Amino acid sequence: MDEVSAALISKALEGLHQRSLFTAQNLANANSPDYRPMRVSFEESLRRASTLGPEAIRSVRPRVIEDDSAIGTAMRLDLELAAASQTAMRYRALIDILGRQMALSRAVAAMGR
Repeated sequence: MDEVSAALISKALEGLHQRSLFTAQNLANANSPDYRPMRVSFEESLRRASTLGPEAIRSVRPRVIEDDSAIGTAMRLDLELAAASQTAMRYRALIDILGRQMALSRAVAAMGR
């Protein structure tokens, strides 16, 4: 796996992990009065950094922002659960890619013995 791909996957996993933590926090506080859900944003920054190389990718930090659209309204649990599911699927897909890459590397190393 090339250095850019490895850096992208690593940063994406970091962002998705942070998103899952804040989604869990949002769900835990669903009935708390005046609680504002938090969102984690990193995809666009990661997309821009991907054209600049591995160092730019490693410098990307997920942004945590308050969801202002939820002011004065009840939190939508269905949307929070959908976000949790989507985050988990993306995380699993990236882990699957890493697993396949490792299997390829092991196969190449085994052929060289």
